[in-house]
Amino acid sequence: MSLEQRNLYTCLSPALLNLYDISNSVVVIIDVLRATSTIATALFNGAESVIPVSSVARCIELGAAIGGITAGERDGRIAEGLHYGNSPFEYPRSFVEHKVLVLTTTNGTKLLHMALDQGAPEIITGSFPNISAVCDYLIHSEKDVLLGCSAWKDRVNLEDTLFAGAVISRIKDHFSMQCDSSKMAENVYHDAGADRFEFMKKNGATHYHRLMNYNLEKDIRYCLTEDNANVLPIFKGDRLVLV
Repeated sequence: MSLEQRNLYTCLSPALLNLYDISNSVVVIIDVLRATSTIATALFNGAESVIPVSSVARCIELGAAIGGITAGERDGRIAEGLHYGNSPFEYPRSFVEHKVLVLTTTNGTKLLHMALDQGAPEIITGSFPNISAVCDYLIHSEKDVLLGCSAWKDRVNLEDTLFAGAVISRIKDHFSMQCDSSKMAENVYHDAGADRFEFMKKNGATHYHRLMNYNLEKDIRYCLTEDNANVLPIFKGDRLVLV
């Protein structure tokens, strides 16, 4: 496939994934608040790998078997039975370097496993902290691209759509984009302007309010800031590693 023939699509919710043929696509898993931001941060800070799992029970079981860090959230809070959550600030280099992080989250790990089950040949994770690495990779790939928004329990959310739009604004000249959801996402990104935190606040984004209720403004601001952890997590075997 020549670079000029590549297609770009945006899936705004996991509930819509079955509508897309991803058999020749790089699928970008997007869960800005906070799974994919945390994955990029942990790997940037020296984690050996991140193993995404779908359930808390599997997280605990696998973590015990390999001596990994078991972490995850449900509904924005540390999941019962786990010691660590989904905040990027929980994984500084001094803690995570050379370790394996076993992670389960409400939305992002679910979408990743759905993409695997649907036959995606290549999966990476994207967030504002690693947006430049994601865009560079997609531009130089020879595959189609599907920007997969993890959303919130299948409901479209603002922050993942915003990130998809940010990616599109950077890479659209390299793709054919016959996709209304991609055009909508790009419009959202341009409407947001430079202060994405204020945009989320002004528009009453549901996950913004959810995390603010847990006093996690610092997390939100970090997850909306570009290139704090500019590495490219790619799924190999059963885990995310750096390219």
